[in-house]
Amino acid sequence: MISHRTVLVALFCLAWILPGLIGHDPWKPDEAYTFGVVYDMLKGGSWVVPTLAGEPFLDKPPLAYLAAAASAQLFSFALPLHDAARLATGFWIALTFAFTAVVGRELYGTRYGAVSALLLLGCFGLVVRSHQLITDVAMLGGFAMAYYGWALALRRPAAGGFWIGTGIGVGFLANGLLAPAILALIAVLLPVVSRDWRGRGYAVSALVAAGAAAPWLLIWPLLLYLRSEALFEAWLWDANVGRYFGKTDLVPDIGTVHYLRILPWYAWPVWALVLWVLWRERLAGMRKPAIVLPLVGFLVTFGVLSGSADARELYALPLLLPLSLLAVPAPETLRRGAANAWYWFSTMGFTFFVAACWFYWSGLELGIPARLHEHLHRIGPGYEPGFKWLPFSLGLAYTLAWFAVLFSFKRSPMRPVVVWAAGITTIWALTATLFVGWLDTAKSYRAMIASMQQALPRKYDCMSSRELGEPQRALLHYFAAIITHREEVPERRRNCELLLVQGKTQEELAPRGAWRKIWEGARPGDKDERYRLYQRSDIKKPKS
Repeated sequence: MISHRTVLVALFCLAWILPGLIGHDPWKPDEAYTFGVVYDMLKGGSWVVPTLAGEPFLDKPPLAYLAAAASAQLFSFALPLHDAARLATGFWIALTFAFTAVVGRELYGTRYGAVSALLLLGCFGLVVRSHQLITDVAMLGGFAMAYYGWALALRRPAAGGFWIGTGIGVGFLANGLLAPAILALIAVLLPVVSRDWRGRGYAVSALVAAGAAAPWLLIWPLLLYLRSEALFEAWLWDANVGRYFGKTDLVPDIGTVHYLRILPWYAWPVWALVLWVLWRERLAGMRKPAIVLPLVGFLVTFGVLSGSADARELYALPLLLPLSLLAVPAPETLRRGAANAWYWFSTMGFTFFVAACWFYWSGLELGIPARLHEHLHRIGPGYEPGFKWLPFSLGLAYTLAWFAVLFSFKRSPMRPVVVWAAGITTIWALTATLFVGWLDTAKSYRAMIASMQQALPRKYDCMSSRELGEPQRALLHYFAAIITHREEVPERRRNCELLLVQGKTQEELAPRGAWRKIWEGARPGDKDERYRLYQRSDIKKPKS
């Protein structure tokens, strides 16, 4: 029977998940090109060879794209296609929360599942990325499944092995080879460092995991290989091995320094709780499965990510899972002064930001104060202000819920965790409801592409492009049904009547020859990107 606490935590997670999933266009870079692949699938493209604006795009395997395409078909009767597709992100993050909760129950006891989920929910780094249409959120669900499998394997080896293998498979089919490499390394190291995973039971788990992972790991790569050996090799070496070792055109970053630099804010506040837990368990407690599993998981994940030449904040998402699991014992063991400090910091800090959100909303939509109104519309031009009932009502509901939590939750070890999670949820919800239209005006390419369409000749043979990015190609296909022939791809080059060039505001690289510029534009307020459309001036017009 489902407990009252489980229902409350599920509603809490739902309140965190829903804001931000709908109400805005796909934003670049990751969300735009991800939706571009989904859109190609919905228009009849292959899931074996995912395409972006008509070209093979093998950056990631197809699981997350397929889930988003299914979501788009299921909910497009009520929502714009991109919003309907983005609901798949809500499914994956709900799955992540659910498996994080059951991992906490397995490692610490029945009543600790809620703590695990709320600690993960409260991480700063999770908020924005877990509301975007990106493949990494699906991969995070695979990681959560695998952690559940390792925890369950201590009690039920076969069932644990199934979830280990399924998690490895989901991680692979969502994001590529890096996820199964990390998870396989954790699986190998666990019996080396802990006697709890060293025995016949874990051997059974490993065999079952191999069988469960095999279909996920083999079917799609085999189909891709049978379709095209060249595409298979491009996916394997360029999108996986080459990217990791910096052998592609990607600009390498210093991985170790990058993740050390972002973790203080990205994993706040769980990393501080983890330090407290490790200090308390520094002797015999370090042998507990509840410490060993997430600690090994974090160290392996951090080490593998730091070894990559391609380092981004987005890739740190899997680090939040083991840190949240490590932090589970902290709330009940924190000293009273530390717990009270966390509680009052959350109460005062988030209440201040709630007030700030409404102050800025008043300036944005109502014009009060006038100077703030002018400032916001100067940095975000093009937005049409005005009172809107739905965002206002939703924002008010979340604000009232915030104060209800503050005044109704009695003193207990869990109070700081709940208040922190409630504060994160409220601030995110206010941002995603009160300001999403303003943000979308600045981030969306819809208006820019519509402006370009008005400048197009009534008839033309085709459009070439130069330096046009993947997000822009995807959105040009979606908003205008235009697929360009890129000059950078030899087999795609054509002598088209039109040429679209992406460049910088201060630097125009006009094409040589008989071309004339017929349009120039950018997103509202964008001072970096500039787009220019040229037409051949030596085209002979047909006689009337």
